[in-house]
Amino acid sequence: MAEINTEIAAYEAMEDSLKRDHIGKWAVVHHSKLVGIFDSFEIAAAEAVRQFGAGPYLIRQIGAPPVSIPASLMYHVERG
Repeated sequence: MAEINTEIAAYEAMEDSLKRDHIGKWAVVHHSKLVGIFDSFEIAAAEAVRQFGAGPYLIRQIGAPPVSIPASLMYHVERG
């Protein structure tokens, strides 16, 4: 859980500048770095999974309030 807290802190540090240029878009943060800005959650999630697998990484809509989800859902990976 500490790793995701690091990602949240990194996002919060860059949030003001992201809001100026990318309000409503979706940001992916991994290892305290902005990976990319995406038009939808689905596109952001697909790219995050492609690059980093199960994570941890943060996907947050820029300008939206944070959403809390249970840890059991944070790292759920479908196995086929």
